[in-house]
Amino acid sequence: MNETELLLAALAAVALLLVWVLVRLHGIERDVPRRAVEYLEDAVEQQLGAQHREILRDLHEGLARQTDRIGEHARADRDLLQRGLTAASMQLSRGMQALTQSVDGRLDTLSGQVNQRLDEGFRKTNETFASVMARLATIDEAQKKIDGLTTNVVSLQELLGDKRARGAFGEVQLEALVRNMLPPDAFSFQQVLPNGTRVDCLLSLPEPTGCIAVDAKFPLENYHRMFDAAGPVERDAAQRAFRIDLRRHVDAIAGKYILPGTTSDGAVMFLPAEAVFAEVHAYHPEIIAHAQLRRVWIVSPTTLMAVLNTARAVLKDVETRKQIHVIQDALGKLAKDFQRFDERMAALARHIEQASRDVQDVQTSSRKISAHFHKIESARLDELEPEPGEAVSPRT
Repeated sequence: MNETELLLAALAAVALLLVWVLVRLHGIERDVPRRAVEYLEDAVEQQLGAQHREILRDLHEGLARQTDRIGEHARADRDLLQRGLTAASMQLSRGMQALTQSVDGRLDTLSGQVNQRLDEGFRKTNETFASVMARLATIDEAQKKIDGLTTNVVSLQELLGDKRARGAFGEVQLEALVRNMLPPDAFSFQQVLPNGTRVDCLLSLPEPTGCIAVDAKFPLENYHRMFDAAGPVERDAAQRAFRIDLRRHVDAIAGKYILPGTTSDGAVMFLPAEAVFAEVHAYHPEIIAHAQLRRVWIVSPTTLMAVLNTARAVLKDVETRKQIHVIQDALGKLAKDFQRFDERMAALARHIEQASRDVQDVQTSSRKISAHFHKIESARLDELEPEPGEAVSPRT
């Protein structure tokens, strides 16, 4: 065979070999993935098993070590807690002992204060009880006085129920008011007038007022009937009778106590009760108008005090006018004394001014003398200034 045939035979053999290889490779290609997967699964399973066993071993070892550390920490914490509890127990015991001592001391002090305050409270209670007993005794005395006053009020009511006694009561009240307000020479009681009537009080006031008669008697029977009436009919009847009594009494005072040339042109009707005065002025204005027409002035104890106060001011003014020349003489003497005082004050001012100038001159001389002494002490005799009119001696 020649080389070409050999080459072709070789190529053919190679081609066959390639075909066989390709066939084998195709078969292997079909089996390799399955085998590779099986191999990989086995390898992964073995590796995972090994890793799992290793992880479990590491986990068991870590848990063992962690358990040991936790036990050690627990023993250390238990020891620390035990020591802390022991120290806290000792400190608490000392604190409880100190607190017990403090509480005992405070309780002793508080007990002393409580005992002291209880004693003081008992003492004050006894004093209050004694004071209450004394006040109860005073209240008993006041009750007795009230009972006596009630008896006196009943007696006073009985007294005022009688016409003569009521008149005497009004006269006594009038006399007390007049004596408290006016000087003794300005009034007289139970004075007999030229017409033969006797006035309860006669006020002696300067001209042109003159003498003013004051009557203290007043009928109160119908006034009491107005308030004791059982019905409006009886009350109206008593009110009409009271009005008639008022008018008659006003006319009687005007007829008996207003005397031309002897008394003033008016008289005073004194009502001894403020309630009667208020009743007359509030519900009987026609009586007030009639009294003013007859020159009769209706007064109560309060308004009579105002009238008497005015009368006292008039008397004081009259007395002042009587003494006006004495006041003028005294003022003239005072003016002369003040003029002499003014002259003497001016002379004193001049003397003080002259003394002030003299003091200034003396101070000037004193300063000069002091300056001379200072120069002499400083051995500066040549600096001495000669006095006016004194010759200057030559220096040696």
